[in-house]
Amino acid sequence: MIVALIVICEVGFWVLLAAGLATRYLWGRPRAGAALLLCEPLLELVLLVATVLDLKNGAAPSWTHGLAALYIGYTAGHGHRTVTWLDGHAAHRFGGAPPPAKPPRYGMARARHEGRIWLGTLTGAAVATGLLMAAIRYVGDASRTGPLEDWMHGAWRAAAIHGVIALTYAVWPKKAPETKEREPVRIER
Repeated sequence: MIVALIVICEVGFWVLLAAGLATRYLWGRPRAGAALLLCEPLLELVLLVATVLDLKNGAAPSWTHGLAALYIGYTAGHGHRTVTWLDGHAAHRFGGAPPPAKPPRYGMARARHEGRIWLGTLTGAAVATGLLMAAIRYVGDASRTGPLEDWMHGAWRAAAIHGVIALTYAVWPKKAPETKEREPVRIER
């Protein structure tokens, strides 16, 4: 049941996002579109309540409960950035706004950009860990909570791997290609 609900929440996320952006830019109702976009966190709340109720009704903690916590954590860490990015592109494409700024490609500016994305992953891991720790405490039986602890360790492994990748942008920053100055063309008569 939890896996199906995670899939429903993911599909619901994209449906609400598309509806919110279409309402904002295609139908010219920015407030109504913003209201739809603000409903996105309700999907995670539904998933959280369903997971808690599943555990309360005696379900054995399993990988599905861990996946639900990780999904909620990912949305907390990266959801706003994703919605903002798509909103900027929709505003440009359908609302006449200028094209959104592209992320930096070179040097320390790129390293800072990657670091900010990594902070979203850290936020996601922290939120998932908090939810998983609450579930472990709620269940109260250490012999049954192994799958939840495994997901907690997995979240931090993913954050560490992402951190190492982000750090490589600072340690070995990509250099901008050199531009050759062209000599002016001289036309002889």
